[in-house]
Amino acid sequence: MAVKTFDLHINTKGFCDVIDITLKISKFVQDSNIRDGIVVVFVPGSTAGITTIEYESGVLNDLCRVMEKLVPSSERYEHNLRWGDGNGFSHVRASLMGPSISIPLVNGSLSLGTWQQVVLCDFDNRGRTRRIIVQIVGE
Repeated sequence: MAVKTFDLHINTKGFCDVIDITLKISKFVQDSNIRDGIVVVFVPGSTAGITTIEYESGVLNDLCRVMEKLVPSSERYEHNLRWGDGNGFSHVRASLMGPSISIPLVNGSLSLGTWQQVVLCDFDNRGRTRRIIVQIVGE
């Protein structure tokens, strides 16, 4: 059993910035020399999330529109009252999406569907440099 851990740093714009990181994760898998196991992709922080989606402009726009409907940025958030940073909505959105995913690794390849990509979603109200941890466990 082997464990390999990689860091990825991505500059984001915030406000539902969705970035495809699939190729970077695939490169880490290749560099790990692990053929079978599991890949965990995790973003530290409470205003961003990791998921899979078809990385196509229509569905990306749909995702951001639905997030705005579910968790409107214009709502009153207790977090904003306490901290004054105006990003209460981004914390709630990120908690709904979640900070990580696990992907089976089979024969050296991520077990993703044909149109399925791994994405970072930055919901904060400003751009940031996001750290993503990719951990590959297997043999």
